[in-house]
Amino acid sequence: MARNKSLWIVVVLGLMLVAAACSPPGANPEDQGAGSGGKEGQQQVQTGAESTSGKTCDVQPPDVTLEEATVGFSQTENNNPWRIAQTESMKTEGTKRAGKYIATDAQSETPKQVSDVEDMLAQGIDILILAPREFEGLAPALDAANKADVPVFLVDREARGEVCEEYISFLGSNFIDQGERAGEWLAQATDGEAVIAELEGTIGASVTNDRAEGFRNAIEDESGMEIVASQSGDFTRAGGQEVMEQLIQANPNINAVYAHNDEMAIGAIQALEDAGKTPGEDVTIVSVDGTRDALQAIIDGKLGATVESNPRFGPLTFDTIDKFLKGEPIPQKIILKDRFFDKSNAEKYIDSAY
Repeated sequence: MARNKSLWIVVVLGLMLVAAACSPPGANPEDQGAGSGGKEGQQQVQTGAESTSGKTCDVQPPDVTLEEATVGFSQTENNNPWRIAQTESMKTEGTKRAGKYIATDAQSETPKQVSDVEDMLAQGIDILILAPREFEGLAPALDAANKADVPVFLVDREARGEVCEEYISFLGSNFIDQGERAGEWLAQATDGEAVIAELEGTIGASVTNDRAEGFRNAIEDESGMEIVASQSGDFTRAGGQEVMEQLIQANPNINAVYAHNDEMAIGAIQALEDAGKTPGEDVTIVSVDGTRDALQAIIDGKLGATVESNPRFGPLTFDTIDKFLKGEPIPQKIILKDRFFDKSNAEKYIDSAY
């Protein structure tokens, strides 16, 4: 009996080791970064890709290595923590890995972004990384890059154009999914009863359209939830505060806010407090980005939750460019993994937030 018992122990241990080896990435609870809302179990990552389109472009890369290449990054603006973190991430990787790295700031102006791209092309860049200001309006920039035979990679926002023809790949988050997760959390937090003000992002940007669509998808079957006002705060804290001041005057019964980013949510919190309301009690707020200020607002009880939108694109972007220049197939879409933050985990992750 002792010999048989020992044999069974060996068998069980062996099966446990096989199961551990076959576990999917992120199965360790310490690698999970989800809160109680949205899709639980999202991996904690900084630069990884969650999924790809599966399709690739048959495009001949320039005859240059990344170490020799001049890479240009056209940033849409640097007026908020998210953009600043993205710019720094790109700069860190670009200056370390590219032969020469050039960056521009469109200062929230689409015509300037087109001009910035044209200027970088004139300087002889080999690769263009473009963070589009808006979905429409960047066609002249894409056309100029195509005429110069400079491959384009879109990051964090999409622009109208033919993949494989006008750009190689889009790297970014699933913005519709972000909106859905925010809507799911708000429906749960309010028991399906909410008079909602929506603070939209930049008009015409793909991220604005998608986050709005996803949120509506999540609440469409909730008869007690109604969006009574929707207005753009242009992704800025001041814009969010100004719009919220107007909306609560016109709709004093608002008891929920969905902000397309944390900066507008922080601005809305200030407007609500100025109006004598208590955010987190009188009004339930959910947003997107996962900034340090947002996590602190969750800890303080003023913000309910935020869906992460990872700004640290540098490593993944330059890994992708390196593979492209080596002739490896590049997926047409590379989607980043995003976590979910609420009162259950905000304190745990605030020190690593941007």
